[in-house]
Amino acid sequence: MTITTKTDTQSSGPHTADGHDLIRVQGARVNNLKDVSVEIPKRRLTVFTGVSGSGKSSLVFGTIAAESQRMINETYSAFVQGFMPTLSRPEVDVLEGLTTAIIVDQERMGANPRSTVGTATDANAMLRILFSRLGQPHIGSPNAYSFNIPTVKASGAITVERGNKTKAEKATFNRLGGMCPRCEGMGNVSDFDLTALYDDSKSLSGGALTIPGYSMDGWYGRIFSGAGFNMDKPINKFTKKELHDLLYKEPTKIKVEGINLTYEGIIPKIQKSMLSKDVDSLQPHVRAFVERAITFTICPDCGGTRLSQEALSSKIKGKNIADVCTMQITDLADWVRSLKEPSVAPLLAGLQHLLDSFAEIGLGYLSLDRPSGTLSGGESQRTKMIRHLGSSLTDVTYVFDEPTIGLHPHDIERMNSLLLQLRDKGNTVLVVEHKPESIAIADHIVDLGPGAGTGGGTVCFEGTVDGLRGSDTITGRHLDDRAQLKDSVRSASGALEIRGASTNNLKNVDVDIPLGVLCVLTGVAGSGKSSLIHGSVAKREGVVVIDQAGIRGSRRSNPATYTGLLEPIRKAFAKANGVKPALFSSNSEGACPTCNGAGVIYTDLGVMATVETTCEECDGKRFQAAVLEFTLGGKNIAEVLAMSVAEAEEFFDEGDARTPAAHKILDRLADVGLGYLTLGQPLTTLSGGERQRLKLAAQMADKGDVYILDEPTTGLHLADVENLLGLLDRLVDSGKSVIVIEHHQAVMAHADWIIDLGPGAGHDGGKIVFEGSPADLVASRSTLTGEHLSAYVGAS
Repeated sequence: MTITTKTDTQSSGPHTADGHDLIRVQGARVNNLKDVSVEIPKRRLTVFTGVSGSGKSSLVFGTIAAESQRMINETYSAFVQGFMPTLSRPEVDVLEGLTTAIIVDQERMGANPRSTVGTATDANAMLRILFSRLGQPHIGSPNAYSFNIPTVKASGAITVERGNKTKAEKATFNRLGGMCPRCEGMGNVSDFDLTALYDDSKSLSGGALTIPGYSMDGWYGRIFSGAGFNMDKPINKFTKKELHDLLYKEPTKIKVEGINLTYEGIIPKIQKSMLSKDVDSLQPHVRAFVERAITFTICPDCGGTRLSQEALSSKIKGKNIADVCTMQITDLADWVRSLKEPSVAPLLAGLQHLLDSFAEIGLGYLSLDRPSGTLSGGESQRTKMIRHLGSSLTDVTYVFDEPTIGLHPHDIERMNSLLLQLRDKGNTVLVVEHKPESIAIADHIVDLGPGAGTGGGTVCFEGTVDGLRGSDTITGRHLDDRAQLKDSVRSASGALEIRGASTNNLKNVDVDIPLGVLCVLTGVAGSGKSSLIHGSVAKREGVVVIDQAGIRGSRRSNPATYTGLLEPIRKAFAKANGVKPALFSSNSEGACPTCNGAGVIYTDLGVMATVETTCEECDGKRFQAAVLEFTLGGKNIAEVLAMSVAEAEEFFDEGDARTPAAHKILDRLADVGLGYLTLGQPLTTLSGGERQRLKLAAQMADKGDVYILDEPTTGLHLADVENLLGLLDRLVDSGKSVIVIEHHQAVMAHADWIIDLGPGAGHDGGKIVFEGSPADLVASRSTLTGEHLSAYVGAS
C-alpha cells in the first residue's frame, strides 16, 4: 500500500500559496470614496490617476497603507503600542491580500538641527567605521567621529575581586566622542544682542525690557521687585552684580506677597521658553524678537564642522571626515572608488553602492553635511527612497506620492527606472501620479473621479495604459495633451537686474529677469534655480514668494480662516439675524462649550498616544446648538463650512445669501483649482501643492508687483494645468510680473521668456545656459531642457 503525502499531491500543479496575487479592496468609504471596490495586482507597478481631490490618496494612503500599518502595529506588545499613534480601522468592508506597506511620501524630513543627509541615510555611519579603521592617527572607535556623541571622562573607585579578597582601586574612564564641546555638535553658537533685550536708559518699572510678554503690570513686576531689584533705577546705573543677576542668575527661590516663587535670569529663561522650540512654531511677534535678539555665528573652535579637534586630526589620503562630508556626493563616490584597501573591501563596496544610488536618483549634487530640514519635499522623498533601494526586503508594498515632484523631464526617466527596479525585486509598487511620462510605465492603472470632492470617489477606469488612452475619462482624454508654443510672446516692461549671484553653487551669475511677462526658470534638479531666486530676488521690495512650505497655524485653521473668507461670512450671518458676528466663530463666543470649538475632544492617556473622539455635544459641528438655529439663505454656519468652494461660490452669489466680499475670495480659490476643498477642512490635511495654491489665492489680493511661484503644477491633474496657465495669464495681464520655477513642459511652452540653468547639478550647474523665448529654445536645442521641450511640442 502506498501512502500519498501532501507533497505528492501538490507537486503536480502550482502551490496554493502562489495563488494570492491580488490586493482586494471592497466597499471603501474613506473621505469621499463611494463604496469603491478594486483589485490590484501584486508584484506589479500600479499608478493611481485622477483630478486633484478625486480620492486617490484616500484609497492608497487612507485605506490600503493605513490598514497595513494598523495591522503591523497590532503585532507589537501593548507596552510598545502605547508609544504609537492609535490608528482606527479604515471604513472598508473587505481588504484582502495586504502586504507590509512602506510609505515614501513628501513629508519634509524632521528639521532636527542635528540631522543631516548623511545621518538620515547610512552614509555617515559607514564613513565613521571607515575612518576608525583607516584614519591616521588612529583615535578610537566610530563614536570618536560622530558629532552627536560627546566625550565623557570619569574617575573614581572601582571594586576589584581577586581570589577571596576585594580591593578598591582608583580608575579613570574615557570615552572619546566626536562632538565639538564649544557648540555641542551644532556647528554654530548663539549670542544675545543685549540692546534688543532692554533699553538701558529706562528703569524696569519704566518699561526697560523689550521682550514679548515681559510686562511689569503683572507677575513679572512683582517677581523682579521680590528678587530685590530697584524698579525705578535706570539699567545703565546698575552695578556689575545687579546686571549679572538680572541677565544670568541661576534659579533662586524667592517669596513674593507670601507666595513661594522662583526667580531666574532673563537669558536662561528665554533659552528655555523660546530657543528650545522650533523657530517656525513660535507666534509671529515672538519669532520676530528671536530673529532680532539672537545672532548665530559659526563656531570658532570647529569652524562649523561640528567635530572635535581629535576627529578633525585623523585623515585618510589627506582628508578628514568633515572634508569628505562637504564634498559633492558624486565627487565623494569617486574618492571612495580610489581607496583600495582589502581589509575593508565589503564596507567600501557598500558605501560606494549607497553613494552611487544618490547619483542614480538625481541627488548627486547634495553633500552629506547638508541639514535634512533644508531639503525640498521631492528631495526628501528621494532621500527616503535610497534607504529602500538597497533593502533586502522583498514582497512588500511601496507607496509613493508623486515621486516626480521637483524633477526635470531628464530626471523623470531615471525615477521611472528606479520604480521598475523596485517592482522587479518582487515588490508591489503603488504610485499616485499625474505626469504622463510616469503613467506610461504602469502595468496597471486605476483612474478615480470623475470630479473632485463630492463629485469624485468612484473608479472611472481600471486596466492598461492603452486602455486608459482609449477610455472617455478626463485622464484618458488629456493623457496626450500637449501645450503649443505661443504665436507671439509679450514684451518686457522692464527688468530685475541680478549681478554676481554666488549663493550656493551659482557661479557669479549676471542675468536680467524681464518684468511684465510670464518668465519660467528651469533646469535639472540642483542646477541653482532656487538659489538664484531666494538668494537674489525674494527679499526685494514688492516681491511675493509663494512656495509649498507648511502653512503656520493650528489644527483649528482652515481655508475659510486662512483666506479671510470667514470675516464677511460672519458679518453676513450677523446682519441677517441681528446678532453679534462673534457668535459665528468656533474660536470665540459661538464655540461649543464641551470641545471649545474644536469639534473633537482630545484625551491624554499619559504614556499612551492621545485619543481623539468626536464631541458628542455638537456632533463635530464645533458650534453651540443655539448658534446653529441662525440661518442665512436657509443654511446654518456649520452647513456653510461643510460646503465645497464651488458650492459656496454659487451659494454666496445669489438670493438672500448674496455676499460680494465672500464671493470674490471664493472666485480666487476656484481660479487656483481648489473648487473641491471644503471651507472648514483643517489646513494640516492639505498636500504641498494645495497649500501653495491656497497661499496664491490668499496673496492675489496683496500689493505685490512680482509673484514668484515654486512649481505650481505640483499635484495638478493634466486637465487642471490648462486652468493654471489661464490664471497665470490673468495675473500678467493685470499688470503683475510672474516668475515660475517649473519643470512641466506645458508651462515652459506657454512662457514669454525662459531662463535655463545648468548644464548639470551641483558644481556642474550654477550657470545660465539659455535665455530667450520658448521658440528659440526649441529651435536651438542647445540644452537638456531644449531637447525635452522640442520632443514635447513635437518639433521636427
